[in-house]
Amino acid sequence: MKVTKEISRLENSAVKLTATISKEDVVSGYNKNISKYAKNVQLPGFRKGHVPVKVLEQKYGDSLKQEVLADLIDESLNQIFAEEESKDIRPLPYDQPRLDGDKLPEFSLENDLTFSVVYDVFPSVEVKDFSKIEVKEPQVEVGDKELEEELKAIQDRNASVIDKKDGEPVEKDNIVKIDYKELDDAGNTVAGSEREGFVFTVGSGENIYKIDNEIIGMKKDETKEIVKTYDAKDENEDLAGKTKKISVTVKFIKTRTLPALDDELAQDVSEKYKTLDDLKKDIQKGLESAKNKKIEEMKSQSLLEQLVEKNPISLPKSMVKAETESRWRMMAQQFQTTPEQLEKIVASSGDSKENVISNWIGDPEKMLKSRLIVDTLIREKNISVSPEEVEAEFSKLAEESGSTVEEVKERYKDARAKEYLIDEIKEKKLFDDLYKQVKVSKGDKVSFADLFKNSR
Repeated sequence: MKVTKEISRLENSAVKLTATISKEDVVSGYNKNISKYAKNVQLPGFRKGHVPVKVLEQKYGDSLKQEVLADLIDESLNQIFAEEESKDIRPLPYDQPRLDGDKLPEFSLENDLTFSVVYDVFPSVEVKDFSKIEVKEPQVEVGDKELEEELKAIQDRNASVIDKKDGEPVEKDNIVKIDYKELDDAGNTVAGSEREGFVFTVGSGENIYKIDNEIIGMKKDETKEIVKTYDAKDENEDLAGKTKKISVTVKFIKTRTLPALDDELAQDVSEKYKTLDDLKKDIQKGLESAKNKKIEEMKSQSLLEQLVEKNPISLPKSMVKAETESRWRMMAQQFQTTPEQLEKIVASSGDSKENVISNWIGDPEKMLKSRLIVDTLIREKNISVSPEEVEAEFSKLAEESGSTVEEVKERYKDARAKEYLIDEIKEKKLFDDLYKQVKVSKGDKVSFADLFKNSR
């Protein structure tokens, strides 16, 4: 088929492709279609396969032309895209070409056929401007406080929980199970406020009405009416400035006994620890590793945000939509529901799909642009990963996790998992190179806990 084409660029990484098919190919396509009909159609008064062409044209003329027109357009587009190697001309897989103006071109056997389609293409990505970029590295120390917090968490996880004796009162740090309900001024139950079997640790504040102090001293099976007035600035809008009457019944009281911080606890945590010092050293190493990873993540995020700002990328709408839908599906999987059901839940709460994605995962457009920049620079710098570098990464991961190299390799035996690891190594090599092109300076001193706040 003889086809000529003309490409014009539109906004948001879209293009308009105008193609012209020669008159000879239009006639050929029409005749081929007519012959197909003539062989298969059966009309009253004619034997199958012997209907005259003129009769077919009189009865099916318009539909024949429409079918030929659609076939010619599809065939010509397939030919153009098969011949075109550049991905910035081929349509994105999730955005099929559509007729410009949604109107079919005029069909004629006397002229060439010209039509135009519009579609999204892969965006142009040029990363040239590295000027005035500064990446600040937070200054974080892992000290005794962080070590003690981790040891306390280990004690909590290994604590023994036993029932208190009948008649013993609720005390701070006890684990209790309660039934509760809100009462109105007449002492009647407020509909929908009942809750049975609610378990929490006294003093944690992890209960709706914040009645930790009020239930201290209560005993098992005791019921008590609590009247509590809440501050006007309470973070819970349903409680702020209001007085509530709550009926509470204690169903059980348990006490948690923490194990001693000694060699025996270390051995209970893992057989690889012989002494408490062994456990402490491993915790310290893990905290340092977590700190370093978080700092590297913050540095790379800062660098990418600045590169995105300095090197604009015009994203096609279909790419943003596909990215958003992909993230929505992943979020639905995390919540163990369907994307459709999750959307209904969000709508019922008065929120929006876009807002939820942004708050939980991040701005899809910014994340897309960051990924495009990373992929472009890796390709331009021809960054690759050798088998030796993969082996070195296995050894590093084994040391950080306290595993053997063989155990780490087992985790990455799946081809896709290993591919992800190789991509991570490529990105690390890229950022190591980029930090040489920008200014990296010391940032503010930050506590270990604050380092991990507000992270997605």
